[in-house]
Amino acid sequence: MKITFLGTGTSQGVPLIACGCEVCLSGDQRDKRLRSSILVEANGNTFVVDSGPDFRQQMLREKVKNLDAVIFTHEHKDHIAGLDDVRAFNYISGKEMDVYATDRVQVALKREFAYIFSGVDYPGIPKIKMHTIHAVPFEVNGTVFTPVEVLHYNLPVLGFRVGDFTYITDANFISEEEKEKIKGSKVIVLNALRREKHVSHFTLDEAVDLLKELSPERAFLIHISHQLGKHSEIDNELPSFIRCAYDGLKIEA
Repeated sequence: MKITFLGTGTSQGVPLIACGCEVCLSGDQRDKRLRSSILVEANGNTFVVDSGPDFRQQMLREKVKNLDAVIFTHEHKDHIAGLDDVRAFNYISGKEMDVYATDRVQVALKREFAYIFSGVDYPGIPKIKMHTIHAVPFEVNGTVFTPVEVLHYNLPVLGFRVGDFTYITDANFISEEEKEKIKGSKVIVLNALRREKHVSHFTLDEAVDLLKELSPERAFLIHISHQLGKHSEIDNELPSFIRCAYDGLKIEA
């Protein structure tokens, strides 16, 4: 299975010249963090977990020509705003895009993209085939996704385990029961927003402590804001098995 980090940032960390901070003005391309999302290539299929505002740019950068499904973690705008751009893949494939989301996330999608779900077949609108997922494993074209329920302050968010790979974004609490689903993963991806305490995201120290507890062979930090600092500085502080992910990074899992 091949994983590509389409984006490793957050709306609080998208490069902004007006900000004037060292990270936003950095010449290191690893500090240019688009909104967090991953591309999963498994069993001859290609899936995206979340389609944020940068979805089109990410697809073009990675030269993705075929996309089999979009799987959503939760309904916040920085994770769903790019759904409209699946229309390009409708055009290429000639078929609907399979979209996997909980009932609650579907409500948000239908609110934000009412024209897609209105029943009016306007030429060129995205064609979506919706699949409802719950807190139990589900299969997408032969690949099994095991949901991991985490909390983003009070909002339930789904992480996903696929084989020995676990992906968790937008979290600041994981119960002991859900940790059992993660344990044994060889690769874990986890959010680490900044150094200071945050109401709904793990801090750098909290993420590192949790990864030490879960003890994967390799771990990568995502959903990074400019407040966390430069990529090179963060990496120098981390245990050897944890690295700061960057946009475009590709790994085998």
